[in-house]
Amino acid sequence: MSAEQIVALLTNPENIIIVLGSFGTFLTVIAFTLPFLQRDSLSPRLKAVAARREELRQQATAHQAANRRPGRKEAIMAMSRVLGRLNLMKQLEDRELRMKLARAGWRGYAPVVTFVFGRVLLPLVVALTVAFCVFVLDMFQLAPAMKLVAVMGGAVLGNYVPNVIVKNVTQKRQESIQLSFPDALDLMIICVEAGLSLEAAFNRVADEIAENAGELAEELGLTTAELNFLGDRRQALMNFADRLGMDEAKALATSLIQSEQYGTPLTVALRVLSRENRDARMSRAEQKAGALPAMLTGPMIVFFLPVVFIVLLGPAIIQIVTS
Repeated sequence: MSAEQIVALLTNPENIIIVLGSFGTFLTVIAFTLPFLQRDSLSPRLKAVAARREELRQQATAHQAANRRPGRKEAIMAMSRVLGRLNLMKQLEDRELRMKLARAGWRGYAPVVTFVFGRVLLPLVVALTVAFCVFVLDMFQLAPAMKLVAVMGGAVLGNYVPNVIVKNVTQKRQESIQLSFPDALDLMIICVEAGLSLEAAFNRVADEIAENAGELAEELGLTTAELNFLGDRRQALMNFADRLGMDEAKALATSLIQSEQYGTPLTVALRVLSRENRDARMSRAEQKAGALPAMLTGPMIVFFLPVVFIVLLGPAIIQIVTS
């Protein structure tokens, strides 16, 4: 086939129309079949998110069912009736009492009823126990006046037991939160610099630290809910500080409020708070390390020195006894 025939074949209008028609048909087929060949990446992600949400809901339901003790509701109702007969229901509405229990991690109606009922019942129980011991069993052989003093002391002790329990639980919870607070601030700085809103940053940080710092994650989750539903964002942040009852939380709430009110950079304030919290945590660790020798003095005298004396003087005493 010569070159002239090839050129004539390529320039033939009929051949050009056939080629263009075939190419157009091919493009049409591709245009119709391409959407069916593409994978839908959004649907699997939505299904995965829905499955994860359902899994979390089932875990939360199972956790609540595990914590729901048989007869607990009936016990709370019985205690409420007793408090109603004693005209002590007003104490259940005390905001300071609810906030004190919230700092210990106990929220809701049941902890308040249990605390007030325990503060009423424990003085009677302890006083009756002491009276039985000193009057019936005649323990310690006290004089009658001292027995009455012991019974009154037992009643006073029973009155302070609920407050001591709440104080100890609150202190342990605050110490646990203090350990993880600087790390949470660092994560919050990363979230804010990434462009997340305050609610999204709190929610993200709560998800990240939930495994290692459940108490702080729970408080951040509650604050996120209040920021979304309360009309006053300042009140939500102040509630966060009041629930924790810590200087670190108050400083964070104040910085966030001032940042929203005056438009100051939030990351700068968070970096300063993070550095201060890390320095405070290191200072507490140094204080504990400095107090360690004094704390070890007593155990060393009680447990270490007698062993040293036995090892050093034991052979000599054995030789003297055998000789």
